[in-house]
Amino acid sequence: MSATIVVDGLVKRYGEHEALSGISFTVEAGEVFALLGPNGAGKTTTVEILEGHRRRSDGRVEVLGFDPDEGGEAMRRRIGIVLQPSGMDRELTPRELLTLYATVYSRPRPVDEVIAMVGLEEKADSRVKTLSGGQQRRVDLGLGLIGDPDLLFLDEPTTGFDPSARHGAWASARGVGVGPARGVGLGGRPAVAGRDGAADNDYMDEAQHLADRLAILTR
Repeated sequence: MSATIVVDGLVKRYGEHEALSGISFTVEAGEVFALLGPNGAGKTTTVEILEGHRRRSDGRVEVLGFDPDEGGEAMRRRIGIVLQPSGMDRELTPRELLTLYATVYSRPRPVDEVIAMVGLEEKADSRVKTLSGGQQRRVDLGLGLIGDPDLLFLDEPTTGFDPSARHGAWASARGVGVGPARGVGLGGRPAVAGRDGAADNDYMDEAQHLADRLAILTR
C-alpha cells in the first residue's frame, strides 16, 4: 500500500511553547487511522496541520501527495472534514444542506445517495433543529461525504453522545465503508478500496470499532 498521509518530525511552536515535538506517523491507502491521546496532547493541532488550516513550524507533511501549506484548492477538493461543532443552519433540512454544500464541489455525490449512505431517508426533509444528536451527527457525516472525498478527517465524531447515539453513529460510519470489515477507509464507497480516513478521538472503544490502526499522542 502507498501512504496517503506522511508525517515526519512534525513540530509546532507557539512562541516558546512547543505543542508538537517532532512526531512521525503514516496513514496507508485504504485504512482507517485513529489518533488518540489526552486533552491538550496536540491531536487537534496535528489534524488542523494535515487539513491545511494551521501551518507547521518544522518537519515534513504530505497529504495525498500535497504539502498542506501549499496544497490550496487542489488538495481541499480531495478531502472531507467532519468538525466537532459543525455550525450548520438548524433551520434547514438535511436535503437542503447537502444540496447547498454540493454546489461548491466540482464532482459532488448525488444528494439522495449521501442521504441513504448516512441513514437519513426518513429525516431528509425535517428541520435539523428537530433531529436527535445522533441524527445531526449523521448530517455532519453527510456534509463531509458530499464532495466525494479521497480522504475524510473526523474530529471527535461522537463527543457528547449517549451510548445509544454513539453506537448509531458507528453503524452509520460502517455503512459508508468505514473500518476493517469493509476494507476501505472513511469516505470510501462500499466495496471500493483505496479511500482513506484519519480520526482524532479520545474514545478507545470507538477506535476499537472503527480503526485499522492507531497512534497515541502524549505530552
